[in-house]
Amino acid sequence: AKKKADKKKEDGGSGGGGGGAAAGSGFKLSPGVVKLRAAVVGKGADAFDVRNCAPLAFASQVTALLDTLSSGGARRKPKIAKGTRDFEPAQMRVRQEAFETIRKVFNVHGAVEIDTPVFELKETLTGKYGEDTKLIYDLADQGGEILALRYDLTVPFARFLAMHPIGNIKRFHIAKVYRRDNPQLARGRYREFYQCDFDVAGTYMPMVADAEVITVATEILSSLPIGTFQVKLNHRVLLDSIFDICGVPEDKFRSICSAVDKLDKEPWSEVKREMVQDKGLPEESADMIGTFVTLKGTPRELTKQLLNEKKFGDHPRAADAMANLILLWNYLEAMGSIKYVSFDLSLARGLDYYTGVIYECVFTGGGP
Repeated sequence: AKKKADKKKEDGGSGGGGGGAAAGSGFKLSPGVVKLRAAVVGKGADAFDVRNCAPLAFASQVTALLDTLSSGGARRKPKIAKGTRDFEPAQMRVRQEAFETIRKVFNVHGAVEIDTPVFELKETLTGKYGEDTKLIYDLADQGGEILALRYDLTVPFARFLAMHPIGNIKRFHIAKVYRRDNPQLARGRYREFYQCDFDVAGTYMPMVADAEVITVATEILSSLPIGTFQVKLNHRVLLDSIFDICGVPEDKFRSICSAVDKLDKEPWSEVKREMVQDKGLPEESADMIGTFVTLKGTPRELTKQLLNEKKFGDHPRAADAMANLILLWNYLEAMGSIKYVSFDLSLARGLDYYTGVIYECVFTGGGP
């Protein structure tokens, strides 16, 4: 018996033999461990011989090697996804205070809160955002449904209303949205961010709901310590009338509108170049558009100038839009928010679902 044991020890007990070599008296390495041994470079032939280490030390060595192999040979440095950010406790406190201020204004105006899924059927979202449709985050096929992350809170609200007919409603919704955009962190443009929506749906007198939404925005921004701001405002029908007057074919209205929408970021010369060279608009039409979209001023003064100069001629849709805007100025003046408004014919807003008054708030300075 002793000779047989010595024979086995001579044949396989050295730990440096081929696959399946014995490790200690009667203990064989599994094929997986043998493979790990073969993967080790520069550690020596006996690096993983269990006779040379305690069981716990051996397990630690195997775990460390598996981690190294699974990370491609180097430990992976933690990294956050592009266009997103973490919020630390101090930042969360600031955000929570801001949300409480916003909710307070929403509640004062009689709004109720809803929530919708973070993803929707893709067919619900497509065709609503113009050229920005390409920024929708598609999801992998999940059980036969083609889904996408929500791009904003407005289209899901429209879907909500179609499924839940509830008559007149003022609703607010505070939630994250997602856009597959090129992040510009210095300008606060992220792929994941919060929107705080306030919408009025139902049947109301003309311009009443628009005036209230604009007033809600001014009350919120005035309540937050962010400095001075301005509400740039235009009318989508007025903008379409300008395109019509300038000879833009109707099938190019949306694409030309998207070009005009870049005037807050690019000079007129670049916007005109895009219209003419990229979108095929005659140069004389682009020049005529330029005589309109460079105009801006206080609501009352610019309205008076446009009417006195008969800038829109006898265009019927332009006349209707101007009548609506005059009514809007009256409501905003009564609500105390017209002082924040700038009537700006360059404001376009590129999304396809805009059909009436369009506006956006811009900061003009100050703040902490």
